[in-house]
Parts: sequence; C-alpha cells; structure tokens
Amino acid sequence: MDTLPAPEISVVIPTYRRPDLLQRCLAPLLKQTLDPQLYEIIVVDDGQTEDTRALVENLAAATQGRPRLSYLRPLGTRGPAAARNRGWRAALGEVIAFTDDDTLPDEDWLRQGLRAMASISGRVPMAVRGRVQVPVPPAMTDHAAMTKGLEQAEFVTANCFVRRSALEQVGGFDERFQRAWREDSDLHFKLLKAFGPIDKAPMAMVQHPVREAPFGISVKQQANMMFDALLFKKHPELYRDKVGRLRAPPLYYGIVLSTLAAPLLGIAGQSQLALLMLAAAALMIVWLTLVRLRGTSRSPAHVIEMLLTSAAIPFLSLYWRLAGAWRFRVPFF
Repeated sequence: MDTLPAPEISVVIPTYRRPDLLQRCLAPLLKQTLDPQLYEIIVVDDGQTEDTRALVENLAAATQGRPRLSYLRPLGTRGPAAARNRGWRAALGEVIAFTDDDTLPDEDWLRQGLRAMASISGRVPMAVRGRVQVPVPPAMTDHAAMTKGLEQAEFVTANCFVRRSALEQVGGFDERFQRAWREDSDLHFKLLKAFGPIDKAPMAMVQHPVREAPFGISVKQQANMMFDALLFKKHPELYRDKVGRLRAPPLYYGIVLSTLAAPLLGIAGQSQLALLMLAAAALMIVWLTLVRLRGTSRSPAHVIEMLLTSAAIPFLSLYWRLAGAWRFRVPFF
C-alpha cells in the first residue's frame, strides 16, 4: 500500500455555514503549484452543518488524498479562534498556513509561503505575513471600504504562515475572542513579543473579494468593540502603538451626550435648550454621515443606510466598549 509522506505545510480554514464560499476557496487550493504530497488542507466547520461536511468529504474523495483534505469540528468553545486552534493542533505539517473561507488564494500561494519561511541568512522565520488583495465593486460602499483596509493590515489570518513550534510556544489563539475580530491581532502581538518583527511574504498572495452585506451591517459590527477591550487588556502598549484608538471618537460622545441631555432638559423645563441639544446631535450625525460617505457611493440607498447607521453607531459603540470594560475588567471607555 502506497504511504504518503508527512506534509510540509498544513492549511487551516475555519468556516461557518458558507459552503458556496468555501467551495470557491478550496478550488485554487486543490490546484496549487506545490506538489500535492507536500501539503494538506484542514477545514474546521464552526457551523457544524451536514452540507459543509458533504462538500469537504466529496472533494476529499475526488482528490484521492493528493492533497489530503480533512473535515473537523471544534471541540467545546466556538468561534474562529477555537476553530483555528482545532485545526492547527490536528495538523501534520511543521508550517501552518491560515486563510479564511471567503478568500481566493493564488495558485502559487503555498509555494511562495514555504519559500518565505525558509532560512534567511541562517535565521529561520517563525512566522511571515502574506499579501491580501481586495478587488472592490465599481460602486464603493462603506462595507467595501472597510474590507479594502485589509490590504494595509499588518497581520491578518486571511494570509499568514506560522510554525507549529511558535504556535505552541505562544499558546495558539485566545478562544475568548469569540467573533472574527482581533483574534489575529492577539496572535500577532504574542508573536511579536516572543520572536520580534514578522517578515513579509509579498509573493504569497490571496484575494479577499468584498462579500455582499446586509443593510446596516456596520451596526452589527459594533459588537466587535468588546474584544478591543480584551486586546487592550492583554497588550496595552502594543494596542496603543498598532491600533491607537483607545477611546471612541469625540463625535460619538457628543452625539450620545447631546441626545441624552435633550429629554432631561425638557423635563427640567428648559425646552429651548433641549431643542438646541437635539439640533446639535442631528448636525453631528449628519457630519458623521458625510465623513463615512467620503470616497464611497452616493446612491440614495447607500446614503440612507449611512444616515440611519450613523445615528445608531455612537450609542452601540459606547455600549459595547462599556460591556468589554466590564467583562474583562479593564478601563476602556
């Protein structure tokens, strides 16, 4: 019986109920320029659905083990951090390549990643960061602009390579990060503390197309701020240096305070001052809307979405900051 050698590199992909996107991601991974015996692909299904299992198992049968393609489910904690931990701990490769189910890896991605992880002047990199390219739609939206920011991110799990020994040394991902937010920053900061600056691998490229987003997605994303509080608690100096946004924008405080002051002033009989506070809040919301519209689509639907969400975001942002400060016992408000 033919026995395959252990792979040199293992690709770990967390996924959550997006089989169409996962299939799109797997297609170029199954056609890498790297010898298929030298890598494996591990899909960790955080959504735990049978259609995802069937997709991976059918593809695995079609590839006949070249490359290996495995399906796993998280154990215990859910979320992308826990899913990635489940994946790399089950991996056979010395190098772990991380990407997401909504990316399109270049067909030379793994070969270039391994090349970047090779010894440089006698120094063996413990991690490298690849390049993320974000194709944007003709009509740029606020969501598309946020996704475009991945191109400038210093380290993201959409495209990075880390040695197993490094992951073991820093403890992998912190599973308290239960959303797809800041778990990669936490790993980045731990790697920086343990091993110093992380090299770039510009030839190891993945595309991250902008997904269709539901109306008002920016409102839902404010819950991410709770995990900024955790990141700040763990790495205060690096947070200030790399993220910088320790406090919410002053405009948020102005909108919230003016809006809350208006009814109190009305109850106190200060009706004119109450109206002035409401007018000030409205003007600040319009200003925030204009700031967010800068360089993006001015279609009526997008303008309305930006106006409505700009009225809600300051309240939700401050709420989730306070929730994070309370949950993780850290001053983050």
